[in-house]
Amino acid sequence: MVPVSGKCAVWVLFMNRLNRDILFGSASSEIGLARKSIRGSMAAVTAQAAQFILRIPATLVLARILSPTDYGMMAMAMIVLNFVQMFKDAGLSMATVQQENISHHQVSTLFWLNALISALIAIVVLLGAPLLSLFFKRPELTNVTVALAATIFVSGLAIQHQALLRRHMRFQALAFTQIAALLVNLIISIVLALLGFRYWALVVGAIAHSTVETFLAFYFCPWVPGKMQKGTGVRGMLKFGGHLTGFNFVNYFARNADNLLVGKFIGTEALGFYSKAYQMLMLPLNHIRLPLDQVALPALSSLRDDPERYARYYQRLLEVSALVIIPLTLYCALEADFLITFLLGPKWIGTVAVFRILALAGLVQSVAKTRGVVLISHGYSVRYFYWGLINATLTVFSFIVGLPYGIEGVAIAYTIENYVILLPSLAYCFHGTPVTIALFFRSSLPPLFTAMPAIAVILLVRKLQSGYSIFWHGLFFCIFFGSYLLFSWRRRSVRDSIALILSGLRSNPDEKLKNGVDG
Repeated sequence: MVPVSGKCAVWVLFMNRLNRDILFGSASSEIGLARKSIRGSMAAVTAQAAQFILRIPATLVLARILSPTDYGMMAMAMIVLNFVQMFKDAGLSMATVQQENISHHQVSTLFWLNALISALIAIVVLLGAPLLSLFFKRPELTNVTVALAATIFVSGLAIQHQALLRRHMRFQALAFTQIAALLVNLIISIVLALLGFRYWALVVGAIAHSTVETFLAFYFCPWVPGKMQKGTGVRGMLKFGGHLTGFNFVNYFARNADNLLVGKFIGTEALGFYSKAYQMLMLPLNHIRLPLDQVALPALSSLRDDPERYARYYQRLLEVSALVIIPLTLYCALEADFLITFLLGPKWIGTVAVFRILALAGLVQSVAKTRGVVLISHGYSVRYFYWGLINATLTVFSFIVGLPYGIEGVAIAYTIENYVILLPSLAYCFHGTPVTIALFFRSSLPPLFTAMPAIAVILLVRKLQSGYSIFWHGLFFCIFFGSYLLFSWRRRSVRDSIALILSGLRSNPDEKLKNGVDG
C-alpha cells in the first residue's frame, strides 16, 4: 500500500468520495469520531482562513478596477438576496444532519422540497426585480437581480448533498469546495472586470461560485435522489426545519435592530462607528466559533443516545472554544486602540470604546452560543425556536434601553443583557440533556482565570514601556499569548486537549479503507 503522505493531497481528497453504502448511516457508526472531529475542525478553520486570505488581494485588485457604483449595484441586489436566502434551506439540511436514522426516500423527498422552495424563491426575486429597480431608481438593477436569482436555485440543489457530507463529517471535502468556488469566483470577476464588464463581473462571479459549489457537492457525495414520495416520515423533519427557520427569522431581525435604531435615532456617523466595532470584533471570533459548531453538531447528534460520551464531547468542545476565544477577545479589548488605528486608520478612533464594551459581551456570547448546538443535536427544535423568541425580545429591549445614552449606552445595555440571561438560558437549554450548568462553567471559566496573570503582565509591560510602534505592539502580542500559554500549560485538560489534537492530526493510511472510500 502506498502511504497517503506520498500522494498528492488534492488527489487523495478527490478519491475520498462519500461511499454510497454508508450514505444514510451516522457519524458514530464509522471509525474514529474524535479524529474526524479534529480533522474536520482544522479543515473548517483552514477554509475560513483561506477564504479570508484570498479575499484580501482580490478585493484590492477589484477595488482598483471597479468603481464604487459597480459595488453599489451589487450591494443593492444583495439586500434582497441575503434576506430570502434564509428560507431556501428551510432548516431541512439540519434535519438531515441531526436525525438518528434517515433513509434514501426521506432525503430524496427533502431534496425535491429544497429544489421546489429554491425555485419559488427565485421566481419571487424575478418578479420583484422591477420593484427593487424602481425603489432605487436604477433601471439596470432589474437585469442584475434577475441574473443573481439563478444562484438561489442552483445552490438550493446542493443543500441535501452538503448535509450528507456534514452528517458524515467530510469537512475536508466541504472546505475544498468552499475554497475552490471562491477562487473561481474571484478569478472570473477579476478577468471580466479587466475586460470592462463593470458590475457584471461581480454578478457572473457570484453565479460561477454557486455553480462550482453545487458541482463539487454532487461529486463528493455521489448520491442520485429518487422520486418525491408520500408517507416517508418527513413530517417531523419538516417541523424541525420550520422551527429552525423561525429561529433564524427572529434572530435576523434582532441582530439588525441595533443598526436600525442607531441609524434612525442617533445618526449615520454613530452607526458607522457602532457597526464597524461589531464587525471588527466578530470577524475573528466567528472564524473560530462557527467551524467548531459545524463540526460538533453531527458528532453530538450521533452521541445523544450515549449521555456519558455526549457530555465528554461537549466538555471538550467548550474547553477548546474557551481556550482560544477568551484570550483572543481579551487581547482585542486590551489592544483596541492600536488595532483600530492600525487596521482602519485614525478617523475610526471613535470605535474603540464601543469595541471594548462589545468585547465583554463577546466574552460570554461566543462560548454560550454552544447551548444552541445542544438543543439542535437533541432535536429540541421547538424549545430552540422559543429560546430565539425570548432572546430576540430581550436583545431588542436592551437596545431601546441603551439608546438614550448613545452608541456606548446601546453596547453597555446589550452586554448587561448577555450576562443577565446567561444562567436562566443555560438552565432552559440544558434541561433534559446530559449537559449541566456546572459542566459549562467548569469548562469555560479556567481560561478566563488563566488569562488574568497574562493581562497583568502585559499591563505592567505597557506601563514600563509606552512605545506605540508596530514593534512594541508585536512584542505585547507575544508577551500576552506567551504568558497565557505558559500559565495554561499547568492545566491537565489543556495538555490533554493538545495531545488529542496532535494524535488526531496524525495521518492514517488505512483510514480511507475503514471509512469506505468510493473510488
